[in-house]
Amino acid sequence: MRTDIFARLDREPEPPKIEAPRMSRHRIALFGGTLAFYLAIVFAVLITSWLVALDWKVMLFRPYQQWPELHAFLDYYVVLGQRGPTAVMVACWLGWRSWRQHTLRPLLVLGTSLLLLNVTVGAVKLGLGRLGPHYATQIGSAEMFAGGDIFPSGHTANAVVTWGILAYLATTPRARRYLSAVSATVSLGVGLTTVYIGTHWLSDVVLGWAAGLLILLALPWFEPLIARTEAWIFAMRERWRERRGGARPAPVTGAGPQPVLLPQSMATEGLAPGTVTAAAEPVLPAGHPASGARARAHGGHPARPGGMPVAPTGVRRPPPHTERGARGSGSPARPMTGG
Repeated sequence: MRTDIFARLDREPEPPKIEAPRMSRHRIALFGGTLAFYLAIVFAVLITSWLVALDWKVMLFRPYQQWPELHAFLDYYVVLGQRGPTAVMVACWLGWRSWRQHTLRPLLVLGTSLLLLNVTVGAVKLGLGRLGPHYATQIGSAEMFAGGDIFPSGHTANAVVTWGILAYLATTPRARRYLSAVSATVSLGVGLTTVYIGTHWLSDVVLGWAAGLLILLALPWFEPLIARTEAWIFAMRERWRERRGGARPAPVTGAGPQPVLLPQSMATEGLAPGTVTAAAEPVLPAGHPASGARARAHGGHPARPGGMPVAPTGVRRPPPHTERGARGSGSPARPMTGG
């Protein structure tokens, strides 16, 4: 057994026993509180409350002009909230974990969370239709139902879900604590970066944090469906392997010499029945143990390369059939008589 640090990269001999999180009372209480906070933010923006006034104050402050030296770095940092690059990075890590632990649960959990993110956040974005700070038309307005799609912040919600999945799938309490702190820091930084650049209102970011947290808290409700999906995929894989194994042809054993069809010209040469049988036998190389027995069976006569024995010297072939000659020569001429 390997004891160095690279032993943790080897594939485990059998799937480990990892218990999926359950929807406990504590988690249900957190989910309910986060949902109430989510609805309160939406209501505060709809009635154009003090939260909308704070959005305008932050936007008119223009943080990207106050600290321009941070702009170059934050342009790259905000990529940690884009769905495409982050999904690819996290999927590569979880794919390796799936291979190492003989399970599809990490990838299925990631797919389920991204599907929930697209459905919930996308529906609210299109339904509320809020315009961003760069496209605002009236100072102090909430800019709702104007054809926009920035409320809640998709970058922020995606950062919370994508990096929070690593903490959700952690197998030890210590790793879960560390990954939770890392995912919270990354998602917080991504949200504030969008406010700094000016692509989102502050309330967009706050609602994005709540939206991502709701998805992470609701994942235990989907664990039974994920388990059934994993079992179905493995069952289909076994069926496919059985079909591939059964489609292979069985090896032919004990096959004897196959009959050989002779052309009509050889049949008309008056060959004996035994000669035709010998032609169907396989040709053996010189020195083979069975070649001597075959020669004795044919009376010591040499054999042609194709397996046909040669007639001995001085033996004539039987004369052709008289019927064939009479059939080919026609009837004899009759004498002509007078009259």
